[in-house]
Amino acid sequence: MYVITGGAGFIGSNVAAQLEAKGMGPLVIVDRLRDGNKWRNIAGRTLHDIVHPDNIHDFLAASGRAVKGIVHMGAISATTETDADLIVETNFRLSRDLWVWASEHGVPLVYASSAATYGDGAAGFEDDMSVEGLNKLKPLNPYGWSKLLFDRWVAAELAADKPRPTQWAGLRFFNVYGPNEYHKGRMASVVSQIQPLAAKGEPCRLFKSHHPDYEDGGQLRDFVSVDDCADVICWLLESPSVSGLFNLGTGKARSFADLARAVYAAMDEEFKVEYVPTPEDIRDKYQYFTEASMTRLRDAGYRGQFTPLEDGVGRYVRDFLATDDPYR
Repeated sequence: MYVITGGAGFIGSNVAAQLEAKGMGPLVIVDRLRDGNKWRNIAGRTLHDIVHPDNIHDFLAASGRAVKGIVHMGAISATTETDADLIVETNFRLSRDLWVWASEHGVPLVYASSAATYGDGAAGFEDDMSVEGLNKLKPLNPYGWSKLLFDRWVAAELAADKPRPTQWAGLRFFNVYGPNEYHKGRMASVVSQIQPLAAKGEPCRLFKSHHPDYEDGGQLRDFVSVDDCADVICWLLESPSVSGLFNLGTGKARSFADLARAVYAAMDEEFKVEYVPTPEDIRDKYQYFTEASMTRLRDAGYRGQFTPLEDGVGRYVRDFLATDDPYR
């Protein structure tokens, strides 16, 4: 069986759908469903079990050799979360425990790092796993720091030649968009937030620039479809000789204005926009440019094509957001 932590979340539920489509099961979801609609992200899946995160250690202890691989997507992913103790417990210690378990049981581990580890991008966007390369990075928030903390722990384990999983891969996700992100609220992609406005022919709201080098709406991100992310994870699980830390973007930065135009185009509506000040609680930590260097993933053998922004946004809007059932 494949164990997917955060499996009812955004990326995790899309990975589950992709694994099921490929016949790569049985599937075990580890997540908190709580009392919202998050359960709908996995309502279409055939599952072996759903495990509460508090019970993951007992589940793994009882499952032993039945586990084919672990896809560890579970984390506190809000960049605005300020409870650093909670973030460390969830994002660092659990990741460390899963690495140790996978090492002891000869199980592959694919885990979520983040482009938030790059901070303001001053040190570049190279997925360098060396201790020296990791030490150059300066995340802007506790979430990014927690992801870098684990990357650095892994690098130290590797440098000391300590036990490791039979295969391991850390993925630095850039700006992911696609179905099943609706429970994320303010942290959901701009696509899902703009589409209801475009559907009514109303103007969307984008942040004003507070940086002299960028025009309003001209802030740049590497926007990547969740379908492409799931494809890469499945490829990794089917490529046991590949290990490493890899960026997961498209390698091409686009502006928020470009993204918004793609949403309106998909809805056959005229593009309308109002620019609003960036909230003060994130203004001094705001990234104006991110662009994944994709060389390492390509050098590792990945040959899949990344979806162009207009195509990916169009498919997301037409096939999900503009339908009666937006869930995959």
